[in-house]
Amino acid sequence: YLKQKGYYARKVVSSNHAGVPDILACVKGRFIGIEVKKAGERASVLQNHNIDLITMSGGIAFVAYSVEDVKKQLDILRE
Repeated sequence: YLKQKGYYARKVVSSNHAGVPDILACVKGRFIGIEVKKAGERASVLQNHNIDLITMSGGIAFVAYSVEDVKKQLDILRE
């Protein structure tokens, strides 16, 4: 979805730091971190900590269970 919209997005296969969101993107100049989970799964304490750090740094970070979740979260960039 992100690439179809023309945004920079990369799936993180592995990194040197545990808890990094699964997808890192740049949307309209904003840093985005997306932790992808299946229905019923929850983000770990470390993943939630990284989501909080990104948010406190001015980025947008969240857990997504579907493409619809991503669309809803990114709607805030349209405001």
